[in-house]
Amino acid sequence: MWSSDRLTRRGALLGALAGLTLGACGFSPVYGPGGSAEALRGRVSVEAPATTEGFILRQRLIERLGTADAQAYHLSVDLEIEDSAVSVTEEQVTTRNNLPGAASFTLIDVATGALVLQGSVDTFTSYSTTTTGASTLAAAENARERLAVSLADLLVTRLFALVTDTP
Repeated sequence: MWSSDRLTRRGALLGALAGLTLGACGFSPVYGPGGSAEALRGRVSVEAPATTEGFILRQRLIERLGTADAQAYHLSVDLEIEDSAVSVTEEQVTTRNNLPGAASFTLIDVATGALVLQGSVDTFTSYSTTTTGASTLAAAENARERLAVSLADLLVTRLFALVTDTP
């Protein structure tokens, strides 16, 4: 049987070993000094579709990246959202819908016009339908809002992970 002291020592040793390994490979924290979050914060202008979901996505991106005071980069985002029935009763009544969504993006260096990063992120959310139209509409709108926020968060994570050579 293992004693708790021995487990604690083993955990500390493994943690120290992991720290040394990450330090040796050039790992640097995203939110640390000189990290990509610091390099992008307040330097990215955001363009999104003129839809409700596009507005929510843009607001979330600005919340995460900051308002572009010094516009070094331009982020352009296109959204694609579908609505598909995933649960249908024997009477052909839909009881649950999925909302798969994708955000394609390009990040451009404003000074040079060079493409810094291009890609897409995708996720989905779902909502239940009811016999009343108002509650189903509210659930669908809420699901679209959740989807836009999730896509924005995934996009920011991708930017922070892949944009490493910022000035």
